[in-house]
Amino acid sequence: MRKIIVLSMITIDGVMQAPGGPKEDTSEGFKYGGWTAPYGDEVFGKVVEKEMKPAEYLLGRKTFEIWENYWPEHADMWPGINDGTKYVMSESRKQSDWKNSVFLNNVADIKKLKNSKGSDIQVWGSSELIQTLFENDLVDELRLKIFPITLGTGKKLFNNGTIPAAFTLTESIVTSTGVIIAYYKRAGKVKTGSVGD
Repeated sequence: MRKIIVLSMITIDGVMQAPGGPKEDTSEGFKYGGWTAPYGDEVFGKVVEKEMKPAEYLLGRKTFEIWENYWPEHADMWPGINDGTKYVMSESRKQSDWKNSVFLNNVADIKKLKNSKGSDIQVWGSSELIQTLFENDLVDELRLKIFPITLGTGKKLFNNGTIPAAFTLTESIVTSTGVIIAYYKRAGKVKTGSVGD
């Protein structure tokens, strides 16, 4: 079984929309695109470089369309992105000229992909798809970069699809600019009890 790994840059209040630039995703009037720009440092750069090694990707349609219009012409910044298989969850798209793009129709297709042989699958962006993955308990790991700002508005990582679930912290780093990089793996059900007992 393959792992589904969600990689996300989020604010303290969980916003994940348009971290890379002002024009990346302006839907619903979002005006803070590029909010990650002031927080880069050497540590952050090394983590991102490691995460950009060749992989397979599961993307929502909107993220895929941003990618297919950008990365084919900028592959020098992300070696292997064109060669990696891009699985795209979409009810409206069925094909793309971007090589190695495969379209999925529903959750059953994602489950079939997860149960197939192959490497782990990375989810980048794709806020609506992530809600579906959470709702169906299909997220095996979270690799979060938590930035020291709040935005109050925008698409959020934890939204309508989130279910009660326990995670174990497997790795953490704090950058010189205050970004907390934290990796979590799924760890079963939420346990409760009384404090002090």
